[in-house]
Amino acid sequence: MEIRKIVKIVEETRMEAGKPVQPAARRAAAVAVIKNPFAGRYEENIDELIAVGEELGGMLAKMAVEALGIAPDQVESYGKAAIVGNRGELEHAAAILHPKLGGPFRDAVGGGKALIPSSKKMGCSGTEIDVPLHYKDAAFVRSHFDAMAVRVQDAPRGDEIVVAIVVTASGRPLPRVGGLKKEDAKKEDGLR
Repeated sequence: MEIRKIVKIVEETRMEAGKPVQPAARRAAAVAVIKNPFAGRYEENIDELIAVGEELGGMLAKMAVEALGIAPDQVESYGKAAIVGNRGELEHAAAILHPKLGGPFRDAVGGGKALIPSSKKMGCSGTEIDVPLHYKDAAFVRSHFDAMAVRVQDAPRGDEIVVAIVVTASGRPLPRVGGLKKEDAKKEDGLR
């Protein structure tokens, strides 16, 4: 894996709709800009990118948790995304995000029973992607349905892939749409 750049973004919302958010809603993204080894050509076997996903899952999750300054088991929600440069294909993002990234990601955040939500797209330098988020142990906890916009101003270039992992220390600021609360989640099946 060839990494050109690592970007970390920490966001802290202290005020929402004129009301203080206490404690502040915090989230962090760790992003890697990597060379796409299959840019410009079709390749039947893309296992190399599956292995890259496994490596990035743990590495980026650890960086995001450290950026928030919390213990891994304090992570409340998570998500992942990738943007493939125009000389690659969407399947390259799928290879990174789906088969093996999740295990090391969960290990780095103290577990997680829920599916890790994801998004992927094709793009050019400066393309933004919304990384979907939900509660890591029960996907139906509505207070944690969210997304974080991530953008790297000079990536992806045509032969690159941007891979982003986001973790949070809370749900949305001032949630009030009802539904399952995190303290009521059974955390058995990843849903409720």
